[in-house]
Amino acid sequence: MDKIGIIGLGYVGLPLATLLATKYHVKGFDINQIRVNELNKGKDNTLEISESALNSVLIKIESENNNGLFCTTNINDLKDCNYFIVTVPTPVDENNKPIFTPLLNASKSVGSILKKNDIVIYESTVYPGATEELCVPSLEKKSGLYYNKDFFVGYSPERINPGDKLHTVDKIVKITSGSNEETAIKVNNLYASVISAGTHLAPSIKVAEAAKVIENSQRDINIAFVNELSKIFSLMGIDTHDVLKAAGTKWNFLSFKPGLVGGHCIGVDPYYLAQKSIDLGYYPEIILAGRKTNDSMGVFIANEVLNLMINKDIIIKDADILILGFAFKENCPDVRNTKVVDIINHFNKKNTKLTVLDPWANPDEVMKEYGIYSIKKLPNKKKYDAIVLAVAHDQFKDLDINSLKKENSVMYDVKNLFSKDKKDKNL
Repeated sequence: MDKIGIIGLGYVGLPLATLLATKYHVKGFDINQIRVNELNKGKDNTLEISESALNSVLIKIESENNNGLFCTTNINDLKDCNYFIVTVPTPVDENNKPIFTPLLNASKSVGSILKKNDIVIYESTVYPGATEELCVPSLEKKSGLYYNKDFFVGYSPERINPGDKLHTVDKIVKITSGSNEETAIKVNNLYASVISAGTHLAPSIKVAEAAKVIENSQRDINIAFVNELSKIFSLMGIDTHDVLKAAGTKWNFLSFKPGLVGGHCIGVDPYYLAQKSIDLGYYPEIILAGRKTNDSMGVFIANEVLNLMINKDIIIKDADILILGFAFKENCPDVRNTKVVDIINHFNKKNTKLTVLDPWANPDEVMKEYGIYSIKKLPNKKKYDAIVLAVAHDQFKDLDINSLKKENSVMYDVKNLFSKDKKDKNL
């Protein structure tokens, strides 16, 4: 009987663990005791898995051998697993350099319990080659076993889209790969047994790694292009969305919208490919130009708002500004690498008074990660000098924007959510 250990129970690991637990005995490991305690009570604060779905697969006693999910903070509870799937984050530092610490720590944890003939599958986004250059040596060193002789490795990049209830893990084609032909088939068969959308078996681990990192780099570059257009059209007094709507009537025009590019994938993954490229002696101009453009958008938006305020003779210092949304995307509590923080930081430099409203984001997490005070509900009867719609949560669609404005005020719509009569400008 195959037993599967999932290393990391976040936005990627938990949905995968829950799906696999419908057909396998799955043990989920996470270093966060609070997270594990909540999961064992059937609560997922990422809101990716419903309480009923989680409770339907949870196993409360570790020794149970039937299908289901047992969550733990003790790596030794996973000793009897023969498949290990690593789903930890791969972030970047303040200089946009890849941080491999979580991945290497996870590899050491797996290595401490690795046995002969076990298979370790990585899902974390990395540069092509990283699995075999960084993770495999860590597994060998910790376990004392030899790669492709005693244990084997696979790579199957995650394609989780936080907050998306349509494209769930089972409905997205899964790329698979293995360190040799036999392992590749085993890895592919494992995922194919639960992924209804099917699988694509890549010819090598490097190809699978590269496929993942260019998926997000491609989107990043396309969004950067329309973000640059929005800067140009702003100077021309043209509505970018009107231009995109007109251009979109051509059959092969690609539909991308301007906006803030944050989160754990698009705003991060290109740096992994870029760093490896630079290490090899090639400077990736297009990739890094796209990153530079997208990383500049928060300050650009803030300055757009400030200029609108100045044009209306609104005093900037101590101005009351309402920020609608803080999560990195709509209808999701995920605040990792949110670029709304760039707007806020720029406003803070101008000594404005900010109200940050997000009905999805956890205020405690926002404070812990960014030192920013946020709320889930608007204060009664308060009016603002400026309002910035930063994230298009569904709850904002029915907001009576006019009731929140002072008589002389500015409304800037980053996501083009509201009709033109309700706002001064959109991105």
